[in-house]
Amino acid sequence: PVAGAGSAAMPLWDFQGSTMVTSQYVRLTPDERSREGSIWNRVPCFLKDWELHVHFKVHGAGKKNLHGDGLALWYTQERLVPGPVFGSKDNFHGLAIFLDTYPNDEATERVFPYISAMVNNGSLTYDHSKDGRWTELAGCTADLRNQNHDTFLAIRYSRGRLTVMTDVEDKNEWKNCIDIAGVQLPTGYFFGASAGTGDLSDNHDIISMKLFQLMVEHPLEDETVDWTKIEPSVSLLKSPKDNVDDPTGNFRSGPLTGWKVFLLLLCALLGIIVCAVVGAVVFQKRQERNKRFY
Repeated sequence: PVAGAGSAAMPLWDFQGSTMVTSQYVRLTPDERSREGSIWNRVPCFLKDWELHVHFKVHGAGKKNLHGDGLALWYTQERLVPGPVFGSKDNFHGLAIFLDTYPNDEATERVFPYISAMVNNGSLTYDHSKDGRWTELAGCTADLRNQNHDTFLAIRYSRGRLTVMTDVEDKNEWKNCIDIAGVQLPTGYFFGASAGTGDLSDNHDIISMKLFQLMVEHPLEDETVDWTKIEPSVSLLKSPKDNVDDPTGNFRSGPLTGWKVFLLLLCALLGIIVCAVVGAVVFQKRQERNKRFY
């Protein structure tokens, strides 16, 4: 997107809020409190299979846990709509990848900065107080802030599979972060990036965003589908709400709640009763058989 300086317009891109365009990067927010900004591509993406590479930098003067809030990468129906979710609107339609640098939930076990994915059909709300845990599909920890080397993130969407990879360790290789099947995203949405600061702040810079078309074969029945009419969705075997934090990366099963313990005890009690009844019947039959022999 870098093609101008100061307030000059960027071809094919729009920006708003505190966003500043320079010859080397686009700064979504400066290291100042209560700022938000975003950039959005003007051209909708009609590729069924694509991969987005983002060269970014998050840095500032704040020390440990004294910086925030983070940035978001978007593939959504809406564009240029400011809001509370890292500088963009809530209840969006499409895909969001959040690079969250501050833990709002003091009880969380996850290690920040934390990258997470969310797919929304407009009905879900991002809960900042819980760092989006209730609507998170998957996520991972990534030490991406205040690095002296380049930091990159890749988002790949192909044949219903969403993959997010990072290159933030100066190893020049991709590291898997998120891998989810069963993701349905329509064509015709827009790519964008946004960031926000609150009481704490950081510089959130986008250096480049590069989109690649993936050459992938699709089943013949896909040719009859109107991909612009698909509703954003994810076919999960379980709800994201059934998962809890895992500092090593993606979801793990939640703890046994009181309701789950009650159900387990009830099942165990029923099992004992059934075994006792069956045992009594078998014992009675044996007794009757023994009496016949005598």
